[in-house]
Amino acid sequence: MTADHYAALGLAANASLADIKKAYRQKAAFYHPDRNPAPDAAQRFQAVQKAYDVLSDDTARQAYDDNRRRNLLDDPLQTAQEIWHTYTQGILPS
Repeated sequence: MTADHYAALGLAANASLADIKKAYRQKAAFYHPDRNPAPDAAQRFQAVQKAYDVLSDDTARQAYDDNRRRNLLDDPLQTAQEIWHTYTQGILPS
């Protein structure tokens, strides 16, 4: 399963660069392993970092968005399941 970078930052696909930076700062501070004792904090921190790296770079974001749209068209059921899985993992307690 590929990571949904927008979900990792809690953003919609039309988020501005300012929104991406703000969400990154908030999520990175929350999931930083030095501040968060949760067993999955380091993994979530890395996901947030990767999402920011991709979404803050115009070229990488365009390629990611293009691939995301292409995958949605190729297998919409699998894509919907991945989106819901990522969403529910973000809101439901572990």
